[in-house]
Order: sequence, then C-alpha cells, then structure tokens
Amino acid sequence: MKDLQNTPPCDMGVQIGGLRLANPIMPASGTFSEDLSDVFDLDILGAHVLKTIMRDARAGNPTPRVCDLQGGMLNAIGIPSKGIGYFRDTMLPYWAGYSAPLIVSISAHTMDEFAQLCEEVTLPGVAAIEANISCPNIEADGRAFAMRPDTTEQVMTRLRAATDLPLWAKLTPNTGEPVEVALAAEAAGADALVVANTALGMSIDVRTRQPRLGNIMGGMSGPAIKPIALRMTYQIARACSVPVIGCGGIATRDDALEFMIAGARAVQVGTATFQSPTVMARLVAELSDWAAAEGLTSIEQIIGTVTAPTGGHS
Repeated sequence: MKDLQNTPPCDMGVQIGGLRLANPIMPASGTFSEDLSDVFDLDILGAHVLKTIMRDARAGNPTPRVCDLQGGMLNAIGIPSKGIGYFRDTMLPYWAGYSAPLIVSISAHTMDEFAQLCEEVTLPGVAAIEANISCPNIEADGRAFAMRPDTTEQVMTRLRAATDLPLWAKLTPNTGEPVEVALAAEAAGADALVVANTALGMSIDVRTRQPRLGNIMGGMSGPAIKPIALRMTYQIARACSVPVIGCGGIATRDDALEFMIAGARAVQVGTATFQSPTVMARLVAELSDWAAAEGLTSIEQIIGTVTAPTGGHS
C-alpha cells in the first residue's frame, strides 16, 4: 500500500468530447431528481443527467410500473413528462444553481418530434443533450430507433442539424447489431455514446397468471444486465472514436472500474440509487481513494486498459 499522505492527488476529471467533467460518475436518466439534494451535495457528481423529457405532457404507462426481480428490477414507466414548458420555466432555473454540467435527456416518437424538441432544449444552461433513441419509433411499427443502423443514422442526422450543443446517443441492448448502430450514430454526428439502456424483459405472477407489469413488458436494469452492458461497452469503445459512457448494473467501485477499463470514459448509475440514495457520492469518494492508492496522476490512465488473458485473444 502506498503512503497516501505523500501521494499527489489524482486528477479525477474526464473529457467527454468538448465537455470536461470533474469526475466520471453521473446518474442514469430516470433515476435522478432534485430530491437527492436532501441526502448529499449534488455538485459532487461529474454531471447531472435529468429524467427524459418529451415535448408534450404525458402520464406514462398503466400501473403497476415496477417489479423487483432477482438481480435487478423491471420497469415500464413510460416516460411520464411535464413537457417542454415545465422544463424551461421550472427545471432549468433550478438546476442553474449547480455547477455540475446539466445533461438533458430527450425522447420522441417520430424524427420530426425529436428534431423539434432537440432545438427547443438548446438553451443557455444546458451543457449537452442525451438523445434517448432507445425509445419506440412509431414510424417503424414501434421498434426503437437504435435497433437498426439506418434508423439510428436518420434520427441522429436530424438531431445533429437541430442543435450545436454536444449530442449524446443513448443506445439499446435490444439489437443484434450494437457496433453497427454505434458506428451509425457516430457517423451522423454523435459526440458520445451512452451504452446502454435497459434490456427488454417480462415477468409473470404465477398465482394470477398475469404479467407483473401493466404494460406487460418492460426494461430490465440492475446487476443482472451488467455483463451485457459491459460487453457492449468493450465492443463499441474498440470500434468507435467518440467517447463511450458505460451504463448498466453499476453499483460498486469495481463495477465502475470494469467499465472504464473496458473503454468507457465515464459511467452512469441507475438502479443502485433506488437501493441506496447516496451510492453515487460513495462511488466518487471510493474511486478517488482507489486512484490515489494506485499512484495514478489521472483517472483517465485506466481507460481502455483491458488486456487479453494469457493465451487468449483481445
């Protein structure tokens, strides 16, 4: 163990395109709100990623919307939103009181709606826009934009033309072409790739023989999907030149380190916050302590340092 008293502090900052974050820990969209300010200083985080907004107010899916599962949770919230007006008039002024960069997550059902909303949230105080292209596209029979490279490129091209802010594409694990989709998003102008959203799943109550979600199917999150998200992060980071932000089942310091070693420049924490509201603050402190103990001068030194097993292939 190194003498931490005589070890220079490690620079925990990470670069995501043109945006500099104080550290690589941020929330996943949909799992973060101003209520967490009651339990820790939100400016500890590298960035603030807001719950996905849609242009018009909407109530979301029928209840029940969440069910616990072994290894995680299943949700079909349905992106309830108070609309662009509430975001502009209420949410944006509130978050202006913090110094951490504000990342606004947006979603829409059509490319026209996506582009219009992207333009409308391009406002002073917004540091970047995270395009949740993992949502259903009604122009493609409900399949998510990010299911296929062609629809990914089409919607990202429209979004890129609608804003001059940094643009992040949130991808889905529900595709057989993750690398091709990621390359399409990059080619269309994505400044970073968030890998990945929830995996589509289902649960049935054997007593009632009914689905445990009002929407029948929903998104699986939590530790059970971490190996899938980690594999995607590794594949996409190797194939793409834009930064990758890892997301999926991150709850511990070592989880965050795994994603960064696989190639992620930062990570998002979601389901773990529901189980422990202070988990992100703890991860920031634990990651900093680990980096100091390792004698690192910059946390970026670990990014993409995964090595092949002896006798194996990279």
